[in-house]
Amino acid sequence: MLFASTGAYGFQSVPPVGEPEMVPIEAGFYSPLYISPDGEQEEWVAPFFLDIDPVTNAQFLDFVVSNPRWLRSSLSPLFGEASYLSHWAGDTDLGLAHPDQPVINVSWFAAKAYARWKGNRLPTIAEWEYAASAGKLSPIGTDEEGFRSRILNLTTQPQPSSLPVVGSSTPNYWGVRDLHGLVWEWVSDFNSALVTGESRADASLERKLFCGAGVVGASDFTDYAAFMRFAFRGSLSASYGGSNLGFRTAKSISP
Repeated sequence: MLFASTGAYGFQSVPPVGEPEMVPIEAGFYSPLYISPDGEQEEWVAPFFLDIDPVTNAQFLDFVVSNPRWLRSSLSPLFGEASYLSHWAGDTDLGLAHPDQPVINVSWFAAKAYARWKGNRLPTIAEWEYAASAGKLSPIGTDEEGFRSRILNLTTQPQPSSLPVVGSSTPNYWGVRDLHGLVWEWVSDFNSALVTGESRADASLERKLFCGAGVVGASDFTDYAAFMRFAFRGSLSASYGGSNLGFRTAKSISP
């Protein structure tokens, strides 16, 4: 459940110069899937900028060319697994990967480094979920008929052999595209347990992820897509890179 405020902060009239283009997300409240240990049922999300689209192969190529330590052949195993950029033909050769497809097979370390290179950062879980909970016409997507089933269908659809290019879907209320259904996305605090705040090795988190009691204590046990995102994030390690995992960047807005 979301409560979006309007006009609480002044926003810049023009998004920051550079690619990918960003849009401002107004401040509001986000309800985590699981209530925090202190009993707080809502989390305040300050205003921020968010990329309209996930980062593309072409954009990430610019990054590795400018930062050779992040080339596939140069990357330390500590910061990426063997799958790192494995869909490219070479260090700076995209091969069959389309420039405008979302970049995949990137680790959390690489995504974080790219965001810093752009002068940005990765969004937090709260920011990502808050932005992704908007519908097409409203900041509170559950107010729109069929929203929950549409998001679930996007989340569970089979991944195509070749990913679509970014920007081909309809933007949501905030003007952001492809938060659901294109690729899973890294967030800055992916490995924080929403229940206890401890690491993903926390036994209570594991029980929620891998047994039928997962809905117990949930703020909305009908939000199946949210459970899937929770479980997916809990399965990740920072060096992992998968064929269905990309990212976009965010930037704080000073009031």
